[in-house]
Amino acid sequence: MEIRVLKYFLMVAREENITKAANLLHLTQPTLSRQLIQLEEELGVQLFQRSRHRIILTEDGMLLRRRAEEIVALADKTKDDFMHKQDALAGIIAIGSGELHSSTYLAHRIAGFQKENPLVQFTFYSGNSDNIKERLERGLLDVGLLQEPVDISKYSFIRTPVREQWGVFVNEDATLATKETVSPKDLAGMPLIMPDRENIKSELLNWFGSDAENLHIIATGNLLYNLATLAKETGGCVVSLNMACQYPGLRFIPLSPSVTSGTILVWKKTQTFSSATNAFINYLKHSQNV
Repeated sequence: MEIRVLKYFLMVAREENITKAANLLHLTQPTLSRQLIQLEEELGVQLFQRSRHRIILTEDGMLLRRRAEEIVALADKTKDDFMHKQDALAGIIAIGSGELHSSTYLAHRIAGFQKENPLVQFTFYSGNSDNIKERLERGLLDVGLLQEPVDISKYSFIRTPVREQWGVFVNEDATLATKETVSPKDLAGMPLIMPDRENIKSELLNWFGSDAENLHIIATGNLLYNLATLAKETGGCVVSLNMACQYPGLRFIPLSPSVTSGTILVWKKTQTFSSATNAFINYLKHSQNV
């Protein structure tokens, strides 16, 4: 498979129309159709279901799209790393981060680094720690900001000074909203919206103790905005980190006994990085000691 042909395939998958895709790629329709047929023959699968007006990906086509997006992204990143070998430090550094209060710590470090190296750019991927680790393993990210607990045996790391505080977002007119803190008994039987990471959920269930048997979990998820919207509509409580965000109609209340999580900046021990990424990692190490 050629990278060029994978890019053709991704364009067709996006447009769902060979004519439109061919125009955007500056190819003739017969040329593009021939490339797709050859790709199907090479893989031995049918990638599209064709009709008069549009084409739809088959299950094999959807699998290839996911793989092709990763391959093309990695190829582009590799090309960019080599293009920026020049006197002035330049390049693109790929960062992964969850929705964390310690993102402010990371942003401060990035801002300081860019003042010294204005030609370096950053690209961000947002996800939970499991998503970020997967992309680090595939070489799609250089550095990740992870929430503990997390297995970091394959990574070098710097621990941030920020402790993430756990609590609940509740409707302002709910009885719980009058409290300064909430206990496990306060939440027992309440409609709860929980994080979807299993190891985080396990830690929170330990906090509930014997009241864990009485939990009424109505949903799980990983993007707080969506979960906060659900809480407003259902009257539920979102068990979440406090990221100093305001959600109209909701109030954040800390857990008691207090529960906090650490965060770490990680990068693969065995990976060879671009000059820009190496310089940024060294900057992180130095700034930790300042």
